[in-house]
Amino acid sequence: MPDLREEVRARYAAAARAVTGGADGCCAPAAEALEVDDRFGAARYDAESSAQLPAEAVLASLGCGNPLVVADLRPGERVLDLGSGGGIDVLLSARRVGPAGFAYGVDMTAEMLELARANAARAGVTNVEFLAGTIEELPLPDAAVDVVISNCVVNLSTDKPAVLAETFRVLAPGGRLGISDVVAEDHVTPDQRAERGSYVGCIAGALSRAEYLSGLAAAGFVDATVTFTHEVADGLHGAVVAATKPATVPAARPAEPAP
Repeated sequence: MPDLREEVRARYAAAARAVTGGADGCCAPAAEALEVDDRFGAARYDAESSAQLPAEAVLASLGCGNPLVVADLRPGERVLDLGSGGGIDVLLSARRVGPAGFAYGVDMTAEMLELARANAARAGVTNVEFLAGTIEELPLPDAAVDVVISNCVVNLSTDKPAVLAETFRVLAPGGRLGISDVVAEDHVTPDQRAERGSYVGCIAGALSRAEYLSGLAAAGFVDATVTFTHEVADGLHGAVVAATKPATVPAARPAEPAP
């Protein structure tokens, strides 16, 4: 769905411009103000975390949670943020993993990448890199990171199986997935999700809990959980999604010999 992807890109570009003097953002309203709808944006972070960062990084936060709560980052780890936006989660991750660790952000919106790089410079954080790309085709090699995080971005993808497969690919064996996303209750149909909010507003494209768990299993993840945190629309919730890549990935079975 290239038109839908371009609609998402345009909305996030507008959000980035809003921080530097422009229009409204995506999931969170009026990015010019620090006080936003508490279902989305900077309100999902504690004051101590926000105080560590440039105001521009906080203003550009359009997520539905704080993925670092579930990611449990450790010194020396390599982290990837899917759809890194203005960089808030990458910068917080970089501080948690320390100088021996590294944090990557991938985003498809040029304006957000420019803002994120400027925010890293303002914050004086050097163990980060922001890469242009889509979350369906990540610009990183196999087993490149120990942890993958994301904040209200997977629901915006039009090819979620590809996102989960790419996430599995770039994780090292034993690596962890810890993301925030909007997730529907299982009884809420796709048509009902579309009635309750737009795709670019992070509602219509949400997976149900069962769909998320099934998708993670199909990609190869184990120990997957989806935990609702707060309601964002009738039957839809901000949620934390956690899963693990097995430490030993089974080898592909050899082809049967021809008779």
